[in-house]
Amino acid sequence: MTSQPLVAITGASSGIGAAAAQAFSAAGHPLLLMARRAGRMADLDLPDTRVAEVDVTDAAAVRDAVAAAEAAYGPVDLLVNNAGVMPLSPVVDQPEADIKMLFDVNCVALLTTAQAVLPGMRERGRGTVMNIGSIAGKNLYPDHTVYCGTKYAVHAMTEGMRRENAAHGVRVVLVAPGQVETELLSTTRSADIVAGYLDYRDSIGGGLQASDVAEAMLYAYQLPQHVCVRELVLAPTSQDA
Repeated sequence: MTSQPLVAITGASSGIGAAAAQAFSAAGHPLLLMARRAGRMADLDLPDTRVAEVDVTDAAAVRDAVAAAEAAYGPVDLLVNNAGVMPLSPVVDQPEADIKMLFDVNCVALLTTAQAVLPGMRERGRGTVMNIGSIAGKNLYPDHTVYCGTKYAVHAMTEGMRRENAAHGVRVVLVAPGQVETELLSTTRSADIVAGYLDYRDSIGGGLQASDVAEAMLYAYQLPQHVCVRELVLAPTSQDA
């Protein structure tokens, strides 16, 4: 068994999740990586890593994956709730299935995944949950109404979870990035909305790299357990909104 505690990451097949896996693995942590694309996670080729092909909306599958990883590496000390979707659209055009998917993945699954690790953390009197929100949980952007709604909810739920668990020695951290170079835009169907998003990104010289966000997360996690970075908000210096 490795000397560092177990880190569990959802949405670990790409973007911030994959970058976090690489950063925490380099720091010596065993990993539980969860996402639907098992091959992408396996291709990271990281040591002391369990790959679980799960849909985060399947709470039972997430609990089973956590239990199996903990049997191998000990208890989860950090959960990175990173899984998310971003199909952008004006509300008038947003399909009902997309609205449901946005809340199921971005909000409900975040809570049920946290439920898989919080009881053990509270019992041990330590642990960290990092919920990936967004600068879109602080601002409103065109065609982002439903997505922003989910991220505003993530921000509120993260603060509530932090207050509920503070007395148990458990940290709950909100990570709210601005523009980041990820695959998140791939679920947006409108070519015009995609083009507008990319035009703005290009106008500011591009987004952050996922590794930038992962390094900031590693910094916040490595602070002593009695220090909680409640909100980690980061964006390209040139991003003006």
